[in-house]
Amino acid sequence: MIEFLIVIAMLLFAVIYRKNEGETLYKFVVNTVGNTYEKYAPYSFKTVREKTKELGQEYTVKQYTIQVIMFAGFAGVVGYLYFYSLIWAIFYAVVAIMFIPYLAYLRCKKTYSEFIFEQIQIYTTNVIMEFNTTQSFVKALEGVKESGVLEDPVLSDVEEMIQMSYANGTIDEAIEYMNEKYPFYVVRNMHQLFLQITKEGSKDSGEALENMLQDIDLLVENVYRDRIDRTTFHKQFITFGLALYLLIMLIQYLLGNSSYLKLIELWYVQILLHAIIIINSYFLINGEKYYHEDVGAE
Repeated sequence: MIEFLIVIAMLLFAVIYRKNEGETLYKFVVNTVGNTYEKYAPYSFKTVREKTKELGQEYTVKQYTIQVIMFAGFAGVVGYLYFYSLIWAIFYAVVAIMFIPYLAYLRCKKTYSEFIFEQIQIYTTNVIMEFNTTQSFVKALEGVKESGVLEDPVLSDVEEMIQMSYANGTIDEAIEYMNEKYPFYVVRNMHQLFLQITKEGSKDSGEALENMLQDIDLLVENVYRDRIDRTTFHKQFITFGLALYLLIMLIQYLLGNSSYLKLIELWYVQILLHAIIIINSYFLINGEKYYHEDVGAE
């Protein structure tokens, strides 16, 4: 049965390759994965990846090649150690490689999230500082836009806010637009403060804005501390997760190699071993997802 599935997979590979002989298989796979993420990702994978490249944090072809070799090598060794079967070793090596595009997406998403958070920090801090000088929210936005400290997409959204404010004669719609686009509590709080100052007036607005700046500094400090903690935890988590796969070596040492080979001939033992690999892999993927998500969350 397994041999039949492998033959089918090889035939599918051949058909795909023949239909796409005008482009390399690598480009075909990348384009296919990209189109899938474009359809299902919460925001455009293309945008996220382009920004990652722009920031110089996208993997090179050499780095991806090394990653493929490492994933395939480790998964192949694990598959062989568990089942002493070349077929299962190849199967798990291929499955491991298939997760690389997803991990690339998580990495790009993390990079993009960090970039957006830094831009929001710049946006809120500079708008408050500009407002202290101009005493006008729209003028403050224009000052930040012209200062050159912002980059797209936040820069384009600030330009949109300015246009909406002049078109409507009020800042309400512009603020609502920005709040929905960037649902950080520091953004909502700052905008709410500006609404109160603009509509109700405030004699001590300088003190309120100074307190807001202190809140932003505290938030940034907490976020960067969280990044350091996550990085430390991530290294320990990966080490522990990979070590779990190799516990099979301890079991074989305790049972003896000949006893283990007889044991894995039982169908329910093989199912149990597959379940161990799947559960441990799920554990690792979930950990990776957590590490790369909610960067800059408040």
